[in-house]
Amino acid sequence: MSAGVAPELMTVRATLDGDCRLITADPQLVDLHRRAGGREGGVLAVPQVAALARLARRLGVVISRGAIAADGDRDLELWVRAEPAGDRIELSIGGWTERAAHRPISGPAAEQEADFVRAAVDWTWETDETLRFTALGPGAAQATGRLPAELTGEQLTSLFRFKEHEDGSLPILNALAERRRFDDQLAELRIGTREAFTLSGVPLIDGAGRFAGFRGSATSISASLRDAAANDVTPPAQEEHDLTAFGERIDKALRDPLDHIIHYAEDIEAQKEGPLQPDYAGYAGDIASAGRHLLTLVDDLVDLQAIERPDFKPASDPMDLAEVARHAAQLLGVRASGKSVTIEAPAEALKLPVRGEYKRALQIVMNLVTNAIRYSPEGGTVRIAASAQKGVGSISVADEGKGIALADQQRIFEKFERVDASEPGGTGLGLYIARRLAEAMGGTLAVDSAPGEGARFTFGLPLERRR
Repeated sequence: MSAGVAPELMTVRATLDGDCRLITADPQLVDLHRRAGGREGGVLAVPQVAALARLARRLGVVISRGAIAADGDRDLELWVRAEPAGDRIELSIGGWTERAAHRPISGPAAEQEADFVRAAVDWTWETDETLRFTALGPGAAQATGRLPAELTGEQLTSLFRFKEHEDGSLPILNALAERRRFDDQLAELRIGTREAFTLSGVPLIDGAGRFAGFRGSATSISASLRDAAANDVTPPAQEEHDLTAFGERIDKALRDPLDHIIHYAEDIEAQKEGPLQPDYAGYAGDIASAGRHLLTLVDDLVDLQAIERPDFKPASDPMDLAEVARHAAQLLGVRASGKSVTIEAPAEALKLPVRGEYKRALQIVMNLVTNAIRYSPEGGTVRIAASAQKGVGSISVADEGKGIALADQQRIFEKFERVDASEPGGTGLGLYIARRLAEAMGGTLAVDSAPGEGARFTFGLPLERRR
């Protein structure tokens, strides 16, 4: 530490390149970087600081936020200011306050936490003491349309809108005040699917006995209702009940371990614990990609079971199909930009009032746009257009890919069918499910294409009648 300067008053400065490699740094950060396993000129090996630097560069704004960095058998409380500067990031780090390292809860509470972690949930999350996300399971991406890395650092309340119980209580607020576990906090996503969840969490306590955040889970309320149905001892149709329960057991048995595999593989690929040999990081990326593909298959199989039940009936509510299209384009913007594909969505002023279920309509359009991105050439454009005629409101999704032969245009809507099974892609269930959903809402899904001319899929729903 600098002579004559108290550690907590010291400001350490550094400059990183666009890949978070150290260009210049004050000795204190260089020493911490080396103790964390970093090498000279390598990627900054202090993951909490590097994550804030990446966030600042990605958003193009100054990020100023507290962070806790592990340093051997102690923790360092830091205040990090990361400022994008062209193709570099300028860091100013203050605080440098030592504290006892974080330790997990022990005793009976540890057993409760172990039970909690083993529970079948849709996805997991972790926050610091200010309720800012420090980690999210990969299931968050499916619900929100954003990658876990994009949500890291945001407030829990920016993602969820908490709902009071009938007695007016908010379990998470009581738990926060008393630094204890909470269960059954009702919440609604503010982004993505806008789905309703129940949140549960256990407190994290640091080595000095201080509250350090929550480790929690998010469970879809629709999944909870399915669980209740599966546990009904007097179902109206035992065979149907058995099939539903079997599907849910498969869902839970596969989803939880796959979530963990993806989560840890993504951590390794991101080198959160320090630099790795490039081959190892690449292998981890391949594992995460394979895991996400398997999760997609699980989701499709669960949806397949739902839509083929004789009592399946989506909601028929008034909604704006143009807004559904804009929402899908927004959610898939990151994926498209990763392939240098541009998405053209309907103008904000355009309205297309139809009847159907918003979540299912979004699922259909998301599938069509995802496919269009997948088959678009690099630098291509996916065009989403809205129109209304003859009592039907339609969204068309057109790509600039290689197109689909007439002989294949009906086959792609069948189960497990794809134009070319040798190409990387989905499960072969997406279009089958999408068409079944469209028809269940009284709508249609069709394709118009020719080899070498791209493909245009059109999804239509009944227009909302004016009163």
